[in-house]
Amino acid sequence: MSAEADAQLIERVKRGDTRAFEMLVVKYQRRVERLIARMVRDVDLVPDIAQETFIRAYRALPQFRGDSAFYTWLYRIAVNTAKKALVELKRDPLVSEAARPAGDDGDETSRVENELTDGETPDAVLASKQVAATVNAAIEALSDDLRQAITLREIEGLSYEEIAEAMNCPIGTVRSRIFRAREAIAERLRPLLGTRDGERW
Repeated sequence: MSAEADAQLIERVKRGDTRAFEMLVVKYQRRVERLIARMVRDVDLVPDIAQETFIRAYRALPQFRGDSAFYTWLYRIAVNTAKKALVELKRDPLVSEAARPAGDDGDETSRVENELTDGETPDAVLASKQVAATVNAAIEALSDDLRQAITLREIEGLSYEEIAEAMNCPIGTVRSRIFRAREAIAERLRPLLGTRDGERW
């Protein structure tokens, strides 16, 4: 079900829906940051590397063929981005074999890496940092109920049934809270992403 939801969001991004990509950021940011934190010793580097990972993923998404799961593809980009950052800092990458996903053919990411290495601009990096900061601020600004619901759904990956049980409320209430949380995040992101007022994804 999660793979199907990702596929739907990816198709929306390919049709020009930047807000759908932000839902992917919300869903995977913590996992990407945890992955990067396992690779680098300097925790101060983790947010910047994660942000660059999402910049690269956004640019490369039109070429994503779906041969692997989205997170596996994103994982490869994160690993390559972390390695690049560490090389630039003249540090040795620390990638454990246990952290590598099975069946990693690397084809898509190596092509993505070649396409993206020279295309970074300060404006793009700044924009990504602003988006990530806005998403985080939007989540922090939510009421406790909305923040808990969106975190359990998009970051921890729980089902609606599991969230209903965890929050001791009906599934309909969970769906409403998640919808309202997503709307609040999208509203905060609209000025950064250039989405027109009233435009739906």
